[in-house]
Amino acid sequence: MWVFLVRPEYILCLSSALLVMAQLRDQVPPRINQTHLTPLELKDRTEGLKVKGSNFTLGGFPFLIVSGTIHYFRVPREYWRDRLLKLKAGGFNTITTHVPWNLHEPMRGQFFFTRNLDLKTFILTASEVGLWVILCPGPYIGGDLDLGGLPSWLLQDPKMKLRTTYKGFTKAVNVYFDALIPRVASLQYHTGGPIIAVQLENEYGSYYQDKKYMHFIKRGLSPILMTVFTANSFDTWGVIRHTLDLHVTMKDVHEMFKLRFSLNFYMFHGGTNFGFMGGAMYSPDYVPVVTSYDYGALLTEDGDYTPEYFKFQEYFSSVLVVPTHLQPEGKLKAVYKSVKPSHYLTLWDILPYLKKPIQSVKPICMEELPVNQGSGQSTGYTLYETAISTGGILTSRDNVQDRAQVFLDEKYIGVLDHSTDHLTLPSKNGYKNYWTLSILVENQGRVAYGLNINNERKGLTGNVYLNNSPLRRFKIFSLDMKAKFIQRDLPNLWKPVHHHILGPAFFLSFLRIGHTPRDTFMKLEGWTKGVIFINGQNLGRYWELGPQETFYLPGPWLQPGKNEIIIFEELKAGPEIHFTNTSHLGY
Repeated sequence: MWVFLVRPEYILCLSSALLVMAQLRDQVPPRINQTHLTPLELKDRTEGLKVKGSNFTLGGFPFLIVSGTIHYFRVPREYWRDRLLKLKAGGFNTITTHVPWNLHEPMRGQFFFTRNLDLKTFILTASEVGLWVILCPGPYIGGDLDLGGLPSWLLQDPKMKLRTTYKGFTKAVNVYFDALIPRVASLQYHTGGPIIAVQLENEYGSYYQDKKYMHFIKRGLSPILMTVFTANSFDTWGVIRHTLDLHVTMKDVHEMFKLRFSLNFYMFHGGTNFGFMGGAMYSPDYVPVVTSYDYGALLTEDGDYTPEYFKFQEYFSSVLVVPTHLQPEGKLKAVYKSVKPSHYLTLWDILPYLKKPIQSVKPICMEELPVNQGSGQSTGYTLYETAISTGGILTSRDNVQDRAQVFLDEKYIGVLDHSTDHLTLPSKNGYKNYWTLSILVENQGRVAYGLNINNERKGLTGNVYLNNSPLRRFKIFSLDMKAKFIQRDLPNLWKPVHHHILGPAFFLSFLRIGHTPRDTFMKLEGWTKGVIFINGQNLGRYWELGPQETFYLPGPWLQPGKNEIIIFEELKAGPEIHFTNTSHLGY
């Protein structure tokens, strides 16, 4: 069994939708001084966060929560303090952060709380900076993450009912919280820590599949109410970029402060969907989230100040006492010399050197593959191969999730995806009795919201048909593209690049840096679609479809001297990799 981190406490953050029903006060409120209400200054922890009338109190004093959301897992650990100081200097007194179950327990029973997932260090750093913490441990957090932050191995159970009291789900939640809670229990307000409140689950009212579920999740706690004030939205591939309407946003914040409403600014700093952490949505068609999680926030993806940051800082300073002396300087970005890919390996080159493929009569979805110590495959690509003896119409019947490149004897035929469910395979020619049909399926991200998350299995989720007959006898390769895959599984058989190399292939380049590395942005003009790896770490996806044109490369990911860049390109590689000091996130 597990217990909760905090005593009964309430969080109230009202959105602009509620404000139109309120009677606005005409007077500008007096400047509020809450500098004595910080984790370092407040020594008496007898009385925690409480509701008194229409306001909050903390330690018995009136307290206005001015919170901003930062996701520690979307920001390089080396920059946590910088981002938190900027939050504090901007007039905020509280950091809200979410805990992604799928990143902390990527394989069943194996937990990771180190390096960029060191939640305890992030919370302690917030306290050192003088910020309170609102912790959102889930189990479901949304956050535009793959499956809303739930681990994909839950979907190995064909009867799984996520976010309900279904036994298979609650048992896994209990194990997860048993691992999580001891790591943060000592950081509670009443034990001298900065955590003043906890938000459990996320936007369950829009899901609400089980009346008993919230009672299960919040055993021992009174209800927690937290309506998030959203400044902007995330971007998706192939859709015009969202931008912040400063006038509307500032007007709403003015109204909140006039009424002494506490707020949470989602996002204060968005960061990056490193690797494959980004999810997807239906709007109404399936659209995956881009690699940048800039979100039009007050800090840019790379942590720079925006004009909006200073506008809000100026306003907050007029109503609050703000310690702007803490404000860090901006960081210079580097423009490194462009590099050319020097060597390559095709996907077909490496197959004989990978782990023995899985043999199956029928296709098997990613989650049910017998890999990763029984936890299945969560991210990346899966290659399905079978032999055919004739051409004709290849049909997916919506069993390709999400995007598949189709090859005959390693020759590219076309793409099957959410909008294209059939391709024509050429009739056989020559003297061969059969061809090898290869279907390379990419998981572009599980949807983060909605009633259909129980069905978010990826890969080939059912039969594919050739001339209306289901294909059989598959060899299946799991290509999860984890760090281990890039660092250890790729054979050292690199061949020199010559002109017009077609994917799917891995391209090798080296970036040489003669000084302390600085942040930069990669620009892949002429490249088509794929994944970027820097010194073995998965930076994220790129796609010529846009809107994102540059890709944030944090300085801490680089090292003085030689840096290895491997790009997995699905179709056609570009001639060079460019570096710029300016972000270009959309049209």
